[in-house]
Amino acid sequence: MPLDHRRQVRRVLVITLILNIVVFLLKLGVGLATGSLSLLADALHSVTDSANNVLGLVASQFSSPQPDRKHPYGHQKFEAVGALGIAAFLGIACFEILQGAIARLFKPASPLNISTSELWILLVVLGCNIFVAFYERHVGRKIGSPILIADARHTMSDIWVTICVLLGLIGVWVFHFQWLDVALSFPVALLVFWSGWQVLHENLPWLVDEMAIAPEAIHSQVMQVPGVLNCHSIASRGILGRQIFIEMHLIVDAQDVETAHQITEVVEARIEKEYGPARTMIHVEPVEYRSNHLTYEGEE
Repeated sequence: MPLDHRRQVRRVLVITLILNIVVFLLKLGVGLATGSLSLLADALHSVTDSANNVLGLVASQFSSPQPDRKHPYGHQKFEAVGALGIAAFLGIACFEILQGAIARLFKPASPLNISTSELWILLVVLGCNIFVAFYERHVGRKIGSPILIADARHTMSDIWVTICVLLGLIGVWVFHFQWLDVALSFPVALLVFWSGWQVLHENLPWLVDEMAIAPEAIHSQVMQVPGVLNCHSIASRGILGRQIFIEMHLIVDAQDVETAHQITEVVEARIEKEYGPARTMIHVEPVEYRSNHLTYEGEE
């Protein structure tokens, strides 16, 4: 059975939520004080960070890997749905940033006034973002949590956004290049969009039941079990290392049900040892049903 890591996920999300709120307030304060469009856009990005943490907490609450009557395959797709919510928030942030930058092109604002203390505050913000991103990614990979890995990717994009904004404000402060603030708003938007695309790309396969393991690899493992004569019609879905679901048709060298059952038990144990938590459904067939079709075929 898959392990339930929701408690660890919630603890990480609560910690990062508190830090993201602090980051947002600092960015908003400096942005309002300086009138920086790129920094206000970055603050908006941080709002999505906090919203993503709240969304992650809600998704984690309903993402138990243990099956029940209404959800016999568990609830883990709730985490993937939460990750897609993060992608949606990133899309909204991208649109808002571009809208503000284009408006500033046609209606220039007052010159920016930046102080040394405000730049130091942004360095503190950058440090918070770096801690959050690496902390979430470390725990997410350790326990196999899509919501933490997706949120860490989002926060990683926030690091690059903050670096771009910080460099732009330094340029305005040192060289009085007022145009840098608007110019940097566009790469900020592209970074945000790319992060959203990555989150979407990584979670859609799980939601649409894309193949988790190549049928040839499963066939190779199963055929090494003593007593297995043939294995075909193999299908798999889920997340490798977290939980996968496998179906197959099996022909075994057995004259009674008990012996056939013992062979299938060995097959299931071998698959779980090789690929991690797995629920394997095996359909035992007579010898004359032997087939060379390892998996299902159809139009791509």
